[in-house]
Amino acid sequence: MQDASMDRHELVVGPDGDGERLDRWVSEALDLSRTRVASLVADGHVTWNGGTPRKAEPLAAGDRIEVVLPALQLAKAEPEDLPLEIVHEDTDLLVVNKAAGMVVHPAPGHLTGTLVNALLHHVDDLSGIGGELRPGIVHRLDQDTSGLLVVAKHDQAHRVLSEALRTREIRRLYRAATWGHLDDTPRRIDAPIGRDPSNRKRMAVVSDGRPAVSHVRVREQWRAADLVDVALETGRTHQIRVHLASQGHPVVGDALYGAGWERGMSGDAHAWASALARRVPRQFLHARRLQFRHPMTGEVMTFDSPLPEDLAASVRWVHGEEEGGPLP
Repeated sequence: MQDASMDRHELVVGPDGDGERLDRWVSEALDLSRTRVASLVADGHVTWNGGTPRKAEPLAAGDRIEVVLPALQLAKAEPEDLPLEIVHEDTDLLVVNKAAGMVVHPAPGHLTGTLVNALLHHVDDLSGIGGELRPGIVHRLDQDTSGLLVVAKHDQAHRVLSEALRTREIRRLYRAATWGHLDDTPRRIDAPIGRDPSNRKRMAVVSDGRPAVSHVRVREQWRAADLVDVALETGRTHQIRVHLASQGHPVVGDALYGAGWERGMSGDAHAWASALARRVPRQFLHARRLQFRHPMTGEVMTFDSPLPEDLAASVRWVHGEEEGGPLP
């Protein structure tokens, strides 16, 4: 009999997981290292269509995988009275405007101060279908990405929203600033993403990665950067940042995928880009629009979030609206 304290995940492989190795697919689905997944398989904590798999088991769409995470390194997430900007709330869900710098759920190195801790303080009985450390969480944003997230308040809403995310029925639009100029937009970036083989803290475009598609459109062309909108067709870890960097146009302020990129420019562009880099306090990436059908009523719901002040100030500087505006 399973220990009730264990974190149990029931997963169904979608069309984009067809042909994937089990260990790779589970590592992406649950944000675990492949080494951790291999250990779980070896210890009998993973079942595949009711049986015992190999870590390299090839998957097919419709396969059912159950993963049980034994009582962990992390304690159960506890409620914390933290600032939380709620854009919408009803009996079934919340839409939250996450601040930059806030981690979505507890993880090693971030045991407290997360969005989940704040949600547990605000909502008495939050959905547990995502596990004790990720209650109600349908999708995530990177720590330094701000913007809109939908959170389920009970299990049925979580199941419906998670399925809508899997079938690409939840629309997510981001605003970003990227170095250089993307001249041919709108641009569809179709490039598979997986762990960087040389550094597992990074993701990369790799031939055996999971399918990933982003749609990019330039909104403003600046001196040596563009302000763009990016719509996600899929939702891989760091997808926008990896895709834009793979095109030679990393996100401004992205310390992982574009650190020091502006130093490679020359002439006036170099001076302008260096000045912009000093003004952008973190990666210039904001989840500005979220659209989905309400999981219970079917009503189409659309939410918009303007750029937060830290990024909006940089745009004003580019437009010459801030003191000490852009170089002539």
